[in-house]
Amino acid sequence: MGFRYTSYRVSHELERKFGLIKSKFPTKLLLKKVSKEAFFKSSLTFDFQDIELNESDLFDYKGLRENSQRLLTGELRFFNAEWRNLGKDYDWITNPINGFKYDISKHWSEIADFSLEAGDIKYVWEKSRFSWLLKLIRYDYHFKIDLGEFIFSEIESWIDHNPINMGPNWRCSQEISLRIFNWFFAISYYKESKSFTEERWAKIQDIIFASLHHVYHHIDFSRIAVRNNHAITETLFLALSNILFPFIPETQKWAKDGRKWFEEEIEYQIYEDGTFLQFSHNYHRVVVQLLTLGISISEKASQPFSSIIYDRAYKSNEFLYQCLQEENGWLPNYGSNDGALFFPFSDTDYRDYRSQLNSLHYLLTGHLLYKDLKYSEEINWWRLSSSKYYQFEKLKKLDGIKQYPKGGYIIIRENDSFTFIRCGSHKDRPAQADNLHVDIWYKGENVFRDSGTYKYNTSLEFVNYFTGTRSHNTVSVNKESQMLKGSRFIWFYWTQEISSKIWEDEQAYYFEGVISAFQHLNKNGKHKRGVKKIKDTNKWIVYDEIENLNPYKKEQIWHYKDIPFSIISKENGEELDNKDIISYNSNYYGVKEEGKGLSIEFKKNIETIIEIN
Repeated sequence: MGFRYTSYRVSHELERKFGLIKSKFPTKLLLKKVSKEAFFKSSLTFDFQDIELNESDLFDYKGLRENSQRLLTGELRFFNAEWRNLGKDYDWITNPINGFKYDISKHWSEIADFSLEAGDIKYVWEKSRFSWLLKLIRYDYHFKIDLGEFIFSEIESWIDHNPINMGPNWRCSQEISLRIFNWFFAISYYKESKSFTEERWAKIQDIIFASLHHVYHHIDFSRIAVRNNHAITETLFLALSNILFPFIPETQKWAKDGRKWFEEEIEYQIYEDGTFLQFSHNYHRVVVQLLTLGISISEKASQPFSSIIYDRAYKSNEFLYQCLQEENGWLPNYGSNDGALFFPFSDTDYRDYRSQLNSLHYLLTGHLLYKDLKYSEEINWWRLSSSKYYQFEKLKKLDGIKQYPKGGYIIIRENDSFTFIRCGSHKDRPAQADNLHVDIWYKGENVFRDSGTYKYNTSLEFVNYFTGTRSHNTVSVNKESQMLKGSRFIWFYWTQEISSKIWEDEQAYYFEGVISAFQHLNKNGKHKRGVKKIKDTNKWIVYDEIENLNPYKKEQIWHYKDIPFSIISKENGEELDNKDIISYNSNYYGVKEEGKGLSIEFKKNIETIIEIN
């Protein structure tokens, strides 16, 4: 991780151990209050007076109505997957999975984010993120039901139960940033509501100030120790602070620094080819929504970001769009997937990316990828218009083979099939041992799949499985992963691309790549994989060769959907047996199910022919 990371972590842990962090993040902060009227005169808020949404057929919003009514009775849909009943008087600090209640008298720096006793802290953060609030606002609009009192009473309840800088909900600066972004949306929508009283506004502005203060003074943790979508969220929060909250004098400095940091993070984290340093489609979509929000608000204030933001935003949209299946909007379940969808303005399935990609595409090109209201409603809610500063060409779907060399991806799209291949190096921290993984899709069905993520804080068995090589369609040696697993999110002996190339002829599309792998078993370990996609057929030929690891058993592994296909493997012309293995699948965070998997043992090299019937 380098000297900068190591020295910062040592310094940070010493500050935490000796209580120095507490002095940086006091529990009481003084803010000169402003009235609601003064706030709305100076702040750039969302204007909903002329919003136009199709209301001709409320049947289209049946799901929105049902989900909203469940929210109003105290239920919450965790990670866009499982409903759980928290009750109407939820205390905001109890884990609904195991009943563990965090100590609200503890400073946030004394709260562990990973604890066997407490369980997964994300289950406590989920409601406090307030993304569900956007669902209720949409319900309010479409069904003409004034929910202002309910929403502001929930915000007030959170404030009363979570003293400044105390307890689990002040532990993560990204959660703090998202909470205020979503509160700001509610403030904009209910600005004329009787439920938005001066007394409530006085409470809310204290939390806004404390939140910005916290994020600004803890930004090094995200920018040095974490450096992923957390840093992008938090620097954007700071960058927009003088536009959204100009009544706080400090935002002039915080926004100036935040803007500089945000631009640096985007340039560093989104590679030149539009791929993303977290090696995760879901986290890349998180960044897409943040870019959409940031670009649109900064333009409304006539304070556009630099051209690098627009360039990387467009290239991000292009990469994800090329990986999207038009039949359902899904992408490969590639990389870490924690169920995050910060701003849910659509009733489509969580795995459907069309709404979010549509919004950013419209902002950058002035054209819609999808005209259907369910994929464009977000555009209206965020009051998006075509960029006044930079314009790009409308995206077109790729047909053929393409390589994204910086991120290390190869995609092949032909007729009804889509092939996704990972072959890359790691200059940034890998999350999963998935190099040379192959995803195969047919007519929108993920026939050979990635197993997903499940949970970050679960049993060692499932952590190792879902992050490890054996949950991917690649090769395992000695039943181990390509890299050596450390604690939590740490891997040792990062896999690196040695070579990678693509080509085509009249017969097929070809990929061939070599990576360093299993170096904890032998420092010279290598894995070579070739993929041949026969044109105008549903046929793939996958070739694997393992070098310098002769003493160990090798397995080619496939996780698949139970639809008709054939698979035949050979080594040196001799057919090999395949056997069923334990396979799990997690399409949504916190949810797993038993799937189907095959293991094919070989000695040094293997050729497998796959045909989908």
